Amino acid sequence: MPGRPLIRQMLRYGLIGLLSNASGYILYLLLTHLGLTPTRAMTGLYLVAATLGFVGNRQWTFADQGSIQASAARYTLAHLIGYAINLAMLRVLVDHYGYPHQAVQAVAVFVVAFYLFIVFRTLVFTRQGQALGAR
Repeated sequence: MPGRPLIRQMLRYGLIGLLSNASGYILYLLLTHLGLTPTRAMTGLYLVAATLGFVGNRQWTFADQGSIQASAARYTLAHLIGYAINLAMLRVLVDHYGYPHQAVQAVAVFVVAFYLFIVFRTLVFTRQGQALGAR
């Protein structure tokens, strides 16, 4: 079936995202409970969650066989753009139009996740394993 590898990648991407974000949130709660400020905790944990996401998505979701340095550089750029998309959504929809930040951020998570999946699949992890459909 032609769409099967895509569906498998989407499911794996979702699972990696869920695991990296859930583990990051648990660590965030622990660090803030121990006295670290929320901003510092989240800043550090973003790096941890993105790193976990890189390893999981590179190896499991997309079975990337290319240069780790090249895919890491593209991954970082993709996340910087994703962050800019998220920030723009908050600035425009919350600051300019007055929508509740909770709702905007909830939508932004999915918008950025969709953007990242497309970019990861087409530009970041470009040398996908031949046996992806069999995994």
